[in-house]
Amino acid sequence: MVLFILLFLAHVIDDFVLQPVCLSKLKQRDWWKQHEEGCKDMYKHDYLMALAIHAFSWSAWIALICSFYTDTITVTLLFIFNGFIHFIVDNLKANKKVLNLIQDQLIHLVQLAATTILVLL
Repeated sequence: MVLFILLFLAHVIDDFVLQPVCLSKLKQRDWWKQHEEGCKDMYKHDYLMALAIHAFSWSAWIALICSFYTDTITVTLLFIFNGFIHFIVDNLKANKKVLNLIQDQLIHLVQLAATTILVLL
């Protein structure tokens, strides 16, 4: 239970405290469309970099905590798994608009539960 609580705290801190408002806006393709001012093709995919930066940051915090509980290979695999899932989920919320904040957060909680289980196996 301690591991899950630590992962949850890391999640809250990275998703809501450390993520600046500008990054949450930059993850939205629509923000780039509104601000590209004549550079239509130049910034077409920049929202993907913002999503990747946040997913990297979030999964790094999760991996850091897991590193105290398991081996390097498991931590590396969890880092990749969590980063990929976080990227997809945030894109579904910010750009595809098929998830709301509650659904987004529930999926991240399931991620944390799965991570806890995999670390403790």
